[in-house]
Amino acid sequence: MTRTALITGASAGLGVEFANQLAASGNDLILVARRKDKLEDVAKSLRAKHGVAVTTASADLSNPRAPQELFEFTRSANLTVDYLINNAGSAGPHLLEEKAWAPQAKFLELMMLSVAHMCHHFIPPMRERGFGRVVNTSSFAGRLPRPDAGSHYGPSKAYVIALTEELDLTLRGTGVHASALCPGFTHTDFHETADLGEMKAALPNFVWYSAESVVRDGLRAVEKGQPIMISGRLYRWLDPLAQSLILRPLIKSFAPGRNKR
Repeated sequence: MTRTALITGASAGLGVEFANQLAASGNDLILVARRKDKLEDVAKSLRAKHGVAVTTASADLSNPRAPQELFEFTRSANLTVDYLINNAGSAGPHLLEEKAWAPQAKFLELMMLSVAHMCHHFIPPMRERGFGRVVNTSSFAGRLPRPDAGSHYGPSKAYVIALTEELDLTLRGTGVHASALCPGFTHTDFHETADLGEMKAALPNFVWYSAESVVRDGLRAVEKGQPIMISGRLYRWLDPLAQSLILRPLIKSFAPGRNKR
């Protein structure tokens, strides 16, 4: 039986890798991102490589109407979404140093509200059919507050983890699995597009993992019904320390910020 995966943020980074691995397993794809031209390039490559059906939809998930419009698009195109990969995201503005509120609101819409909104629309039909897989891309940053890190990114990812944990509890026994994927530093173009190349160059190689391994961890976890996947052996080792009431203050004191001012 051919199933279909909808992937947001599918024009680059982890989104492309999710598309590649899901297509390699024989799933058809619905790719969503803002950049229509880039989406079409990715879709063309995936069709040629895997021979699957690939539909593209240009959408900006910082727009509050986008999830509803995507849901209506899939309905009108008679597309059934079996895998929902909420992967769109960005580095975002600094909460205290970006003077205008509008960029802050768009960031929060993209990182938190759009994830909940997509789940609101796409999970109920999965539950009715008795099958569904939902991966919400979070981050190890959502497991540990960091000084001078913008005060936005980590908290937004913490919300995604909490949302996914409650979805997992709510959906048990329905055939629908929800999993929050929490990678650490990952080799993608995120740190170039987010203007974080200097920080990347300063970090040791052992803290970095490949997009391939991160996505593989995420897909394995959701199949097993694992609500949280900390991707990467280093981060799985650090996570219990980060959650320890005894060690957490010490870990936080050494956590690097995104920018030093």
